[in-house]
Amino acid sequence: MKQMVTNILFATDLSENSGHAMRNAASIAMATGAEIHVLHVNEPLSEDAKITMDMFILNEEARKTATQRRHEMVRKVLAERQAKFWAQFEGDDAKIREQVSSIEVTDGHPAEVILRRSIEMGCDLIVLGAHDHGFSHTFLGTVAKRVLRRSKIPTLIVPNPDEV
Repeated sequence: MKQMVTNILFATDLSENSGHAMRNAASIAMATGAEIHVLHVNEPLSEDAKITMDMFILNEEARKTATQRRHEMVRKVLAERQAKFWAQFEGDDAKIREQVSSIEVTDGHPAEVILRRSIEMGCDLIVLGAHDHGFSHTFLGTVAKRVLRRSKIPTLIVPNPDEV
């Protein structure tokens, strides 16, 4: 029996390659009629960042505000990248945007959140871009490798077109 793709989780790190990966997710959604769920996960602040914040931002309320602004900035960048991405489509191709059923920004460890949200949303495909790190990582990137190793559903890792 042929398995249908009905829900795609597109996980973005907001890198330049994420637009290329989104194009692949959109193409699959267009071909299958699947819904697209866009997800960005803010990594938790490191202990060093928390200590630095505590040292330089003495007021508890100001620290909360700084954390909220971090979230707002990510939402703004995601909205700008999405607008730029969708502006490339014309005519019938532009209708694919209607298949984006959710856009979510959340905090946590990216691989863990991607895997959890894919299950919670009933997704049958995860799409994410390969990361183009330097010498310390493979071309896949740590998050992609973790998702790929532990995913119970098909996972498409889209290579960076400049690296191919």
